[in-house]
Amino acid sequence: MAKKSVKDLDLKGKKVLVRADFNVPMKDGKITNDNRIEAALPTLEYIIEQGGKVIVFSHLGRIKTEEDKEKNTLRPVSVRLGELLGKDVKFVPETRGEELETAVDALEEGDVLMFENTRFEDLDGKKESGNDEELGKYWASLGDVFVNDAFGTAHRAHASNVGVATNVESAAGFLVQKEIDFIGGAVDNPERPFVAILGGAKVSDKIGVIENLLEVADKVLIGGGMAYTFFKSQGKEIGTSLLEADKVELAGSLLEKAGDKLVLPVDTVVAKEFDNDSPSQIVEGDIPADSMGLDVGPKTVELFAKELEGAKTVVWNGPMGVFEMSNFAKGTEELSKLLANLEDATTIVGGGDSATAVQQLGYEDDFSHISTGGGASLEYLEGKQLPGIAAISDK
Repeated sequence: MAKKSVKDLDLKGKKVLVRADFNVPMKDGKITNDNRIEAALPTLEYIIEQGGKVIVFSHLGRIKTEEDKEKNTLRPVSVRLGELLGKDVKFVPETRGEELETAVDALEEGDVLMFENTRFEDLDGKKESGNDEELGKYWASLGDVFVNDAFGTAHRAHASNVGVATNVESAAGFLVQKEIDFIGGAVDNPERPFVAILGGAKVSDKIGVIENLLEVADKVLIGGGMAYTFFKSQGKEIGTSLLEADKVELAGSLLEKAGDKLVLPVDTVVAKEFDNDSPSQIVEGDIPADSMGLDVGPKTVELFAKELEGAKTVVWNGPMGVFEMSNFAKGTEELSKLLANLEDATTIVGGGDSATAVQQLGYEDDFSHISTGGGASLEYLEGKQLPGIAAISDK
């Protein structure tokens, strides 16, 4: 069932609750990267243009102590949001109560108000992250309609997403709508051939994703640290490479089930130390006993390029090697380049480290979609229903 979008709501003169994802990195009270704030602008600007009264809220970090509250206040975020919107954003340093209610009642059309970090409610029992019924109801009572634009928390049932949506008419913001269209579309009804590429450190993080994608994709290409557990299941020597010994049997059964649908690397960049300056070499087949695999080799990049020829839908989640070290980032860089130049294909990066890599390499604008949620996009690729999206009103 299609979900309501912000464009399906009548917003003029309405108090519009907006759950954004402003969980930005902070250092000494200063925002070090404001990408998530910028990403929320299209939805907020649309509501303002339509004459809505914006009440925006978000979580920031984890709150376990009073000190956490000091360093995770949303006040600096409200200041930065005001700068980006080019208008005053009223900040209320409370999550409920008279001060907040009075400020909400005083809003005029086009005004923006932000209230304090929703996780402050977790200090006295997990009211926000435990989806406390009374809290969800209270926040919902502050507005006339609710727009969820925080995909990063869509895989969690919290008071600020599911709790609010259960008690008031709701819709997806532009960011969440994009995730539904791209990742949901890739899993449910992809244009074929559909190729999935999975990397990252552990098989255990992606068992459900691999199993689901083997059902829906035409090819699944595997790289990164998880490849060595698959190699081990084939009886290959992997030296001191990353290994999940308790997942070797599972990797073997996945290979058996997948047949030629699952494609593994054919060469590996190895070194003796987990260190950027450690001398490296490229090996095919067994990895020497004193060495570890840290990236895919050039022949693997060629093989993956061949598998990607003619692909119409590509989903990529997880780097091909230790991309944080420049000498072991080549596989991830080459894959980014390959996908950025793929013609007539929908290319989707499923959040997390692969999204970071693409952004750092400057290929951001060459992909159809870069997901804003690591954990949420993984669960979406697993074919799971995300509570934050399920709670949004149906069209």
